[in-house]
Amino acid sequence: MLLKIGELAKRTGLTVRTLHHYDAIGLLQPSARTDAGYRLYNRTDIARLHHIQALRKFGLSLADIGASLDRPDLPLADVVAQQITVLTRQIDQAATLRARLVAMHEQLAQQQEPGLADWLTTLELMTMYDRYFTPEELKQLPLYNPANAVKAEWTTLVAAVRALMASGAGPDHPQAQAYARQWMAMVVRDTGANPALFAKLNTMHEREALVQDDTGITPAVMQFVIAASGQRKLALYRKYLDDDEFAFLRDNIGKRASEWPPLVAQVQTAMDEGRAPESPEVQALARHWFDLFRSFAGDSPATQHKVRQALVNEPGLTDDGFVTPALRDFMRTAMAAAAAVTNWTKLSN
Repeated sequence: MLLKIGELAKRTGLTVRTLHHYDAIGLLQPSARTDAGYRLYNRTDIARLHHIQALRKFGLSLADIGASLDRPDLPLADVVAQQITVLTRQIDQAATLRARLVAMHEQLAQQQEPGLADWLTTLELMTMYDRYFTPEELKQLPLYNPANAVKAEWTTLVAAVRALMASGAGPDHPQAQAYARQWMAMVVRDTGANPALFAKLNTMHEREALVQDDTGITPAVMQFVIAASGQRKLALYRKYLDDDEFAFLRDNIGKRASEWPPLVAQVQTAMDEGRAPESPEVQALARHWFDLFRSFAGDSPATQHKVRQALVNEPGLTDDGFVTPALRDFMRTAMAAAAAVTNWTKLSN
């Protein structure tokens, strides 16, 4: 079946002028012509046109598209697969936008009209989340959907923490530690115990003032929760350390706490990718892990052993849900491998 240029333009939604231009630059030249010289396009030409339009959707210039089409290692099936991926992402984003608009519509129906700032904030937050998370990751975050009951649960907890802070209570207050335990349990639940999502959430909350305003989770709130969680853990460590050892641990355990979430996420990724504990990538992670451990356990092998014993014997020190037994064993193996060729102290003892 052969199509004249006018029919091809009509069927594809392109203009005849566009098809003429594609012909002139050698991007899409018809396979045949009539006796009168009119262009005729066959099935192969149409497949090539689909290829061109797909690449245009990806933002490629006509020159880059021409170079791509000359590559034999990029079959049309792969381009169509890429199109499907892009469209799926667009559908997911549209579905999320729809959910947010439905929530706003419900407000309007109840005479609770959102202001212009609310609409703009909603759209800005969507864009912000997209900068930190893939569409697949966003599906795992209940907080991304404002209509989700989890959002209300977090709002209640954050308000309770802020009220406790305003009352003058410190991180050592029993209620503060109870809130910290609830906080971490909800984080684990709402990230599917995925350390990569946890690390990205932390980064977003640290960097984005708009997210802090929307959730109420400011740096001060985060520090209070971290300190409250730390107070509970300090009480567990105290049973294993003498006065000097405990003083050092107490003064240093929180100084590099922000480095743990991204490191745990990197280790989990290495495990998921099947990397060996002896591989250079994992060895670098092991060195970072041990450096963080030393930052609060000190350099004394005897003290390090006491801290490790506490970690083994006290579930309350390892119940955050992100450092799983499998991940900890993986790190011990990596450190044992490193200790075999270096003179730094083994954490795997």
